[in-house]
Formats: sequence, structure tokens, C-alpha cells
Amino acid sequence: MTTHAPSPRRLQILREASRLFAERGFHGVGVDEIGAAVGISGPALYRHFPGKDAMLTELLVGISGRLRDGGERRVREARDAGLPAAEVLDALIEGHIDFALDDRALIILHDRELDRLPEADRKRVRRLQREYVELWVGVVRRVHGDLPEPLARATVHAVFGLLNSTPHLSRPSALPSREGTAALLRRLAHAAFAAAADG
Repeated sequence: MTTHAPSPRRLQILREASRLFAERGFHGVGVDEIGAAVGISGPALYRHFPGKDAMLTELLVGISGRLRDGGERRVREARDAGLPAAEVLDALIEGHIDFALDDRALIILHDRELDRLPEADRKRVRRLQREYVELWVGVVRRVHGDLPEPLARATVHAVFGLLNSTPHLSRPSALPSREGTAALLRRLAHAAFAAAADG
């Protein structure tokens, strides 16, 4: 089942809420501050969300769904184009790098605040994440046919950890450009899968 993107206004609110939550912590941000960031009053936010908890849920469930859906789309498009498995894997890596570089606040938010979600929503996040991982595992094993499934899965998790390290990159860094950082992450991800297969 494909998740649906929020409306432009909701997306604007979510983007600013994500940034503020990542900077100050969930409890360090009030609805008035979120409202001010998008040019509306705090109480006006309640026309879009019941409260901060609903924003956090939509952010964390939403990004897990978008990653899964985006991965499925990339795999489908690459297969429809008749691309070899190695290029399908490259498409997945490129997609995750885009997320890691463009949505750093959501990575921080996931690490810090996932436990605040109600149990049912945490389970939804975990299910979407498992589906995303298994999508990668299938592609990785088509590229590296001798890689046992458990090792492929462990390597996918390790590559996610590598790619999701972007919030910890220092500034100014040795790679100031987005393009340079993306190229480095891409090489490292491919090297990790090759090292696992060679082991």
C-alpha cells in the first residue's frame, strides 16, 4: 500500500516542526513557535493537526513510508528500463543518499523521539522499515549472489548506519559540497557491500 504525501501546507508545517524538534528536542518546542515558523498563530495549527504528538507521528511514520515507497518505485523503474541488478542497487543507494543529505533533521528526530510514539505507530514504523530493508536485501543478493541472506541483511543495516551518519558531519568539512559528500557516501556504500561479499 502506497502512502500519500501531505498537502503543501501540512508539508510546510511538518518541515518546520521537524527542524525545530531536531534543534531543541520535542519538549523544547511549543506550538506557538511552530506556528511562527510558518507564519500562522499557534492555535491555527490545530486546524491541521490535533497537536505536537500528531506532528511527530506523521513525521516518523511518513518518512518510513516515503523511503519504502521511493525504494519500490526506483526498483520498479530500473527493472522496467531493463537495467542490470548493479544499477538497481545504485538507484537505491542514490535515493537513500538524497534522503540522508536533505532530511537530516528527520534522522535526528527518529533517533531521539521514536519511543515517544504510541505502540501502534511504532509498530507501523518498524514494519515499513522492515519492508524497506527486505527490498534492499533482495537487490543486494541479485548483485552479490554468494552473499547469504542474514549477512546481506546485516550489511544493509550497516550501510544505512553509514548513510544516516550525515547529521554528524562536521562543518566546515573536508567535503563542503553536496555533490562531493554524495559521491563519497556512494563509494563507501558500494565498498561495504563488496567487502561483505568478499568476506
